[in-house]
Amino acid sequence: MKKYMTIEEYFKTQSQNTNNNQKKRFNHIMIILCLIIIIFSLYNIFNWYHDNSKIRQINREIDKNINIKNNNEQGELINPPNDKNSDYYYYTSFPFLEVNFATLLTKNSDTVGYIHINNTNINYPIVQTTDNDYYLEHSFDKKENDAGWIFLDYRSNLSDLGDNTIIYGHARMDRTLFGSLISTLSDDWQKNRDNYIIYLSTPKENMIFQIFSIYTTQKESYYITPNFTSNSKKQLWLDTMAERNIAPINTKVNINDKILTLSTCKNNQGGRIVVQAKLIKKQKNKS
Repeated sequence: MKKYMTIEEYFKTQSQNTNNNQKKRFNHIMIILCLIIIIFSLYNIFNWYHDNSKIRQINREIDKNINIKNNNEQGELINPPNDKNSDYYYYTSFPFLEVNFATLLTKNSDTVGYIHINNTNINYPIVQTTDNDYYLEHSFDKKENDAGWIFLDYRSNLSDLGDNTIIYGHARMDRTLFGSLISTLSDDWQKNRDNYIIYLSTPKENMIFQIFSIYTTQKESYYITPNFTSNSKKQLWLDTMAERNIAPINTKVNINDKILTLSTCKNNQGGRIVVQAKLIKKQKNKS
C-alpha cells in the first residue's frame, strides 16, 4: 500500500535536499578556490626560481668577462684620525679592488660602480637611473625581473660623494643580490675583523669604506638622508646611526666623513637591514 507524505514531511525532505545541494555547491567552490591558490602558488614559485636563476646566470657571465684585481698602491687617506692605534690604519693597509669597467659598460650603460664585501655573496656591478623604481623590477640586462639589481639612489653621485651615498638591493632568499647582507648580523661574521670593510670601485676611482654601524630598523627615510643643511644636523644623524650599531666595533665618525649606506629588506613587514661605513681610502682607477 502506497504511503503518502504529510505536508510536514514533504517540506522537511525539500529542506534537506536544499541543504545537501548547498553543501555540494560550497564544496565545489572550495575545491576550485584551493586549486586556484595551488596554481597561483606554483606560478609564483616558478617565477621566483626563474628570476633567481637568471640573476645567478648574469653574475656568472659578469665574473667571466670582467677583470678584477687587487691593487696594492697606497692611495689617498681620507680624514685620518690622530690616534695611530685606531683600526682605521689597519683597514687602510688593505689593497684596493680594481675593476675593468669596459665590458660592464658595454652590457649596461647605467653601470656606475662595483661593490664587494668579504664573506658575503655581494660582488656585483652597481647601476643607477633617474629613479629608485626601475631596478627594483629589472636586472642588469634591463629585462623585467622581480629580483631587480643592486642600484645607487638617484640622488647619490659616486663621482662626487655627498654626505651619505645610498645603495639598495633586494634581499633574495637564495642570498643573491643583497640577500647575504643578513650575514652581517651573525656573530660568526662579526667576529672576523677583516669583514668590516666595503670595496667600492667606479670607472674613475677605487675606494675602501670602513663599517661603523650594522643594525635593523623599520622602514623610514631618516637613515637614507643624502645630504644635510648644517654640520649640527649631520652630527646628530651620525650619532644616531652609530648608536644603532649592534656589532662589536667602535669606529668613530665625524662631520668630515663621507658615509656609504647599504639598505635591504629584512622581512615583509617593512623591516630593513642597514650597513653603514665611512670612506677611508681612495685612488684613481687606472683601468
